[in-house]
Amino acid sequence: MNIRKYKNEDCDKVSKLFYDTVHSVNAKDYTDEQLSVWANNSDSLMLRHDDLSIQYTLIAEINGAIVGFGSIDKSGYLDLLFVHKDYQNQGIATALCDELEKGFFVIKTYASITAKPFFESRGYVVVKAHEIERLGVILKNYEMQKNAT
Repeated sequence: MNIRKYKNEDCDKVSKLFYDTVHSVNAKDYTDEQLSVWANNSDSLMLRHDDLSIQYTLIAEINGAIVGFGSIDKSGYLDLLFVHKDYQNQGIATALCDELEKGFFVIKTYASITAKPFFESRGYVVVKAHEIERLGVILKNYEMQKNAT
């Protein structure tokens, strides 16, 4: 596996990976309606292209194929972390987080129901459970925080 910085030309592939992951991996914890407002089409993440460019965004590749990505801002807010549906449980999210978390004393994220156990295994604790509304649909997630040792 190779981890590298995000490039503008990655946006299409990353957006498709985001959509596919949300609609497959997160399907066990969210309804179809919830998944649709979270990621409504394969271009869902394209609207966040500027965020991906501004934040410290990393890409994980295997044999040249993008299999995961993650981003963190300058304040230590871990914004995005997604691994391709066909590459789950292979250490990709761990490798991305290991790099993204470097240099921060406190890291904050909003974790999905699906991602919560992963973050807990990394030492994050739940600060608060949230219910957010998107297009009239309620989604549950967790504000989580990790203090570096």
